[in-house]
Amino acid sequence: MPTLVNYSGDDEFYSGGPFCSAEVYCPPRKRVRISGPFVVEDRSKDPSLEILPDECLFEILRRLPGGRERSAAACVSKRWLMLLSSVRNSEICRSKSQNNLSSVEEVNGDSNDTTMIYKDEDLEVECDGYLTRCVEGKKATDVRLAAIAVGTSSRGGLGKLSVRGSNSVRGITNVGLSAIAHGCPSLRVLSLWNVPSIGDEGLFEIARECNSLEKLDLSQCPSISNKGLVAIAENCLSLTSLTIESCASIGNEGLQAIGRCCTKLQSLTIKDCPLVGDQGVASLLSSGATMLTKVKLHGLNITDFSLAVIGHYGKMIANLNLSSLRNVSQKGFWVMGNAKGLQSLVSLTITLCKGATDVGLEAVGKGCPNLKHMCIRKCCFVSDGGLVAFAKASGSFESLHLEECNRITQTGILNTVSNCRKLKSLSLVKCMGIKDLALQTSLRLPCESLRSLSIRSCPGFGSTSLAMVGKLCPKLHQLDLSGLCGITDAGLLPLLESCEAGLVKVNLSDCLNLTDQVVLSLARLHGETLELLNLDGCRKVTDESLMAIADNCPLLNDLDVSTCAITDSGVAGLSCGVQVNLQVLSLSGCSMVSNKSVPYLKKLGENLLGLNLQHCSVSCSAVELLVEDLWRCDILS
Repeated sequence: MPTLVNYSGDDEFYSGGPFCSAEVYCPPRKRVRISGPFVVEDRSKDPSLEILPDECLFEILRRLPGGRERSAAACVSKRWLMLLSSVRNSEICRSKSQNNLSSVEEVNGDSNDTTMIYKDEDLEVECDGYLTRCVEGKKATDVRLAAIAVGTSSRGGLGKLSVRGSNSVRGITNVGLSAIAHGCPSLRVLSLWNVPSIGDEGLFEIARECNSLEKLDLSQCPSISNKGLVAIAENCLSLTSLTIESCASIGNEGLQAIGRCCTKLQSLTIKDCPLVGDQGVASLLSSGATMLTKVKLHGLNITDFSLAVIGHYGKMIANLNLSSLRNVSQKGFWVMGNAKGLQSLVSLTITLCKGATDVGLEAVGKGCPNLKHMCIRKCCFVSDGGLVAFAKASGSFESLHLEECNRITQTGILNTVSNCRKLKSLSLVKCMGIKDLALQTSLRLPCESLRSLSIRSCPGFGSTSLAMVGKLCPKLHQLDLSGLCGITDAGLLPLLESCEAGLVKVNLSDCLNLTDQVVLSLARLHGETLELLNLDGCRKVTDESLMAIADNCPLLNDLDVSTCAITDSGVAGLSCGVQVNLQVLSLSGCSMVSNKSVPYLKKLGENLLGLNLQHCSVSCSAVELLVEDLWRCDILS
């Protein structure tokens, strides 16, 4: 190789190439002017910030002048990112000039970190005006939370964070939650679902830094105990909503602290927490300054004592949900009603409680004068007597939902409807005790207020029962009889004829014995008001029904004739009808609908937003043409 430096005093040219072995760039045919020996620099010995201990590097990073600089520094390495995320907002050194500059940049919109934030695909701005982020599954790691904290800290940090699940290898720990606490002091809403590695230490940091926290949701967090909840209670005095679900280490002590400190709490949900008992629930609900309006207690080891406290102190409670309370007896519900403290109660849901009996139900009806919505699920000891007594005692309730209450019979339903002057909605689901018996209805007064009737999957409810109910419901707007295999045209036609106001929504799915005769009557009697019709599974319904719908239902916007005996002729007839608002059409399982229907579907598709052609005889190429023409419509095939 030619000598790199060869100068003897004369003007000779160096004949080497443009790059030399010492990584020094030498332009070709350049006259050499070096008069001394060339020293090759060893770059491996350059000073580096990486040799500094974390304590020194921390002091440097917290002195970075603005959010743009901190975001850029966080991109250097994982170490720098994690150190920056450990800097509390109060520890950032800001001079007066830097604060003024930051304000100018924010007003003028020239700050680069604003651009960086908007480029984050998961970051959104809620209508409440604060940033929100949801991290799920594999993306849920400490590094990601640290990046979120650093990237949003210059704009005040997140207002809402939801963590759902965790990375199985590098899951979220207290380090990640601490980073959020340091960078997002204005956090208002925090939801942690299924994050077993987060414990009290992470919640301590949230409590210390995020004093504006308003809503906390902890679900399947086994490492969080009473200590973490106590810290939240003592520092987050603005808490208005608390949800604790399947947290095996949280018990009475944490709830007592919440009741003692969080006087603004309005919503409380506690579910499947084995350590929570009467002491915690009662102390929270009996707090003198309680503002609780919504309470849900599910699967807890509480007794009648807790229900007595609710009945006495729950003066502000408007929504109460009691579920799977194994140790609560009839006495608990009786005392809750007779305490007469639930004067503001509007909605009550009771699910799978053996203590919910006729006696307790009557007491609740008498003690809750403003109760409007009642839902009873899987309460095997509630019978006709209790239901009717409740209806007579509570004269203001408007909505009744009964599900899997097998002691309720046809007599109880008819008497309840007849005795409720303000009942607007009645829903029966899987009530196996209802049998199709002929009863005298002439002595019962019709319920002029009832607008919605839903009877689903009650196999004993047949045409006779339906005809009797129809006579008591002349003002119906919504009718749902899905899954009633026992009803026929003869049972449904009297109900359709007795409805004076005009039906708006009708669901007859899986009513296998209904024929075109019902649809023809429905179209003739209620076509001017009908907006939704579901005939899914009514195999005896044919093209004749579609023709009637086409001619008589101008306001129809949702039609489902899946698995009906519909052909291309029916689709053609529907396309020539008076429907100008049809937005959703389902023909799923109509095997006799083929490519011949494509032109008619295009005509219908001028207003369609949803079209279901699954399991039809329409080819893929025809569907592709429809997709091109109906670009506004979501097509399933």
